[in-house]
Amino acid sequence: MSQSPAKKLATKPESAATSPVDREALGAAFEAIADKHGAASDKARAAILNTLKQSMADGRQAIRERLEADGKGRACARALSALQDAMINALFDFARERVYRASNPSAAERICLAAVGGYGRGTMAPGSDVDLLFLFPYKPTPWLETITEYILYMLWDLGLKVGHGTRSVSECIRLAKSDMTIRTALLEARFLCGDRLLFDEMVTRFDKEVVAGTAREFIVAKLGERDARHARSGASRYLVEPQVKDGKGGLRDLQTLFWIARYYYRVSPAKSSAGEALVAAGLLTRAEFAQFRKCDDFLWAVRCHLHFLTGRAEERVSFDLQPELASRLGYQKHPGLKAVERFMKHYFLVAKDVGDLTRIVCAALEEREAKNAPRLNRLFRGLRTRKRKVAGSTDFIVDNNRINIADDKVFERDPVNLIRIFRLAGQANLAFHPDAMRLITKSLRLIDKSVQNDPGANKLFLQILTAPANSELVLRRMNETGVLGRFIGEFGKVVAMMQFNMYHHYTVDEHLLQAVGVLAQMDRGDLGQEHPLSHEILPDIKDKMVLYVALFLHDIAKGRPEDHSLAGARVARRLCPRFGLSPQQTETVVWLVEQHLTMSMIAQSRDLADRRTILDFTQIVQSLDRMRLLIILTVCDIRAVGPGVWNGWKGQLLRTLYYASEPILTGGFSKVSRDQQVREAQGALAERLTDLKKSERKKLIDLHYPAYWLRVGLDDQVRHAGLIAKANKSGHGFIYEIHPMAFEGATEIAILTPDHPRLLSIMAGACSAVGANIVDAQIYTTTDGRALDTIIISRAFDTDQDEMRRGERIATLIEQALIGKIRLPEAMARKRKATPRRDAFSVEPQVNIENDLSDRFSVIEVICRDRVGLLYNLARTLSDLNLDIASAHIATFGERVVDTFYVTDLIGHKITDKSRQTRIRKSLFGAIEAPAKAAKAKAKAP
Repeated sequence: MSQSPAKKLATKPESAATSPVDREALGAAFEAIADKHGAASDKARAAILNTLKQSMADGRQAIRERLEADGKGRACARALSALQDAMINALFDFARERVYRASNPSAAERICLAAVGGYGRGTMAPGSDVDLLFLFPYKPTPWLETITEYILYMLWDLGLKVGHGTRSVSECIRLAKSDMTIRTALLEARFLCGDRLLFDEMVTRFDKEVVAGTAREFIVAKLGERDARHARSGASRYLVEPQVKDGKGGLRDLQTLFWIARYYYRVSPAKSSAGEALVAAGLLTRAEFAQFRKCDDFLWAVRCHLHFLTGRAEERVSFDLQPELASRLGYQKHPGLKAVERFMKHYFLVAKDVGDLTRIVCAALEEREAKNAPRLNRLFRGLRTRKRKVAGSTDFIVDNNRINIADDKVFERDPVNLIRIFRLAGQANLAFHPDAMRLITKSLRLIDKSVQNDPGANKLFLQILTAPANSELVLRRMNETGVLGRFIGEFGKVVAMMQFNMYHHYTVDEHLLQAVGVLAQMDRGDLGQEHPLSHEILPDIKDKMVLYVALFLHDIAKGRPEDHSLAGARVARRLCPRFGLSPQQTETVVWLVEQHLTMSMIAQSRDLADRRTILDFTQIVQSLDRMRLLIILTVCDIRAVGPGVWNGWKGQLLRTLYYASEPILTGGFSKVSRDQQVREAQGALAERLTDLKKSERKKLIDLHYPAYWLRVGLDDQVRHAGLIAKANKSGHGFIYEIHPMAFEGATEIAILTPDHPRLLSIMAGACSAVGANIVDAQIYTTTDGRALDTIIISRAFDTDQDEMRRGERIATLIEQALIGKIRLPEAMARKRKATPRRDAFSVEPQVNIENDLSDRFSVIEVICRDRVGLLYNLARTLSDLNLDIASAHIATFGERVVDTFYVTDLIGHKITDKSRQTRIRKSLFGAIEAPAKAAKAKAKAP
């Protein structure tokens, strides 16, 4: 076969809409095939298909190389569309003129082929659908059906996703009136080939019979679709794995503006672009439209790279793809920021600009009564009102329920008005007029050091920050306009900053604003059921301002090479006096920022039943007031990380730490001897077991060593007593109890069985095989040689019945593993799946052995990347090292896990020998790296 048309033309200069495949050259190649084999023969069809495949592959390769060279996304999208045009046009001509040529077609046998939907816009990604409309004057004749089928089957055989409709003009108009999706597709119809008069007839009738007088209906429908789409793909535009097509701030938001402009102003694509219509109508300025095109170009570049990279219509910028995208788009690392983080920051800044442009256009349309003007929180609809002055200011007016400027000099006269307008909007619950938004954006240069240090401006900012009714919303408006980052330069540095990990779901600035929003919800009296302790103590906080300020600042130093908590404390020390906080308030905020991770880390990764843990924590907090502030800040921080990060178990751990520390901080803690504490615990249990004989009670109490009495609560002791009594009565060597804890979001599995050196690793392996996530484990040995172990797993089901079944399955696997009926590694291997998202991250493994965190135990802390079976391998390794594990605590932060083990040697001593510590570290590092080594060895095997 001769060289494909694409190869001949791949190097010719390419304009934005030039195809690397020449239609005429492709048609000539088809003619040669027809002359050789006969146009309608099977051989000709096969040869035509091969020519198209080669042309498409070569053409796409040329377009891809151009994208990688110049990074112009819109040009790439237009070139892909032009490539498709050339192929379809050549195929249509060949089918009509050579394969099924009609010698004398009737008036009913006219056909037009049009591109609709996304293809109709003349921009495509490599994996985009090819949306076609086969347009006929009336019902299709057999000849028309034959041509249609030939083209469709050829395109399908090429592997293209083809969406198509075969309709008459009248059918198009009828369906467009009743179906908004079809109406939108026809709005973007573009002539490809065939009968041009037929296409023009449809366009004329569509404009007169469908579009005329229905603009408001269309706009409301499109904005409703946008809101539903955002809800599906993620309500925030700052999700760290954004959806480039349908996500908030993505391409579809820009396309929605095109649809609205084209429909509302009835602009024909042949006469002018929808973008020019936006400018001509005064909805966007020339500068704003230039920004529009810049955003569009960047998002198309990301989308096209995504499709080329994955070989499919992938629209999510997922973690595993982000580093490669950053590399292809030319981003380099900077101090404190990886290349991928710089790329994603640019992405989120573009998404922010898309949001700004969308808001400007929609606000202007609302202003023109395209739809009712909403208030600030969009929950209420207001009637049109006359202009009036804003209470307390002569510089601003209320215009149709929107705050607006009295004149275009208000910010020049008093730059503090750039802060004041947000305070007034929040007080009166007003949305912003588009004229005010434009002038704010143009006036950002006025926010200089004099404004930043102005006491009045800072007082206004604190009033905005601490207003429970709508602080998050007003702060977000300040951020979106650029005022917040300009007024507080340190905040500006974290705007759109992404942290490349699986733990944080949002950009840093979005996380900070959501944290403030959670506190505001609590301050309004909401979230009482989810957070009973915070709900109880917040009203008693004397100075809530320090909480709001600390939450606003707690992550403000992210993206720096140093510890962000320490750097953030220094930022807080500079900013708090500027805000007007007293020295005492400043010290409290500085301390909260520096320690904002402390309570969470101790609660999740330390043994809260160990007295030393509580004493060390109280040494840090020093006072009950500080602990109250810290627990509320911790709850707000975790909740604002992202959906699903907070759970009831974390709340239970924080409450346990709080309640254990409270008596010490209030002076009510007495140093009762260890023996006395044991005797009191034994007596309390004896009083609860009144249904047992005195001798039976004594026998049961004598089963436990002192550690059990010091670490297990009375209610759990009662349940354990019932489990032991059941085992003794039944004579079974293995017995278990499942205890769902709905509020805590966890389920406890208690196991009583003859002691086994690898019991914890077996329990961990069984959980891995089922896909259950262990968050805590306690291990106790009874005096008669049995083990009473409890594990806490994260809840997976809504009902207790389902949780019970899952717990029973785990318990059954544990029993089968103990008696050798199953091999856990094989059961775990069946559960193990490829995790490209997690594999995109690297976590430097750490193994720390500490002897000053507990009076009785050595504490081994393992930090590494999480994976299926990790806890199993670690616990097995510790058992092989002849270490006795008393408890294990598992804290997971996205791809990073912190596993903590409280251990002794076999005679109950701490591990103090340096050489033995070295062996332990070496063995644990080996357990961490074992799967990677095994995979490498397997790959090398012949």
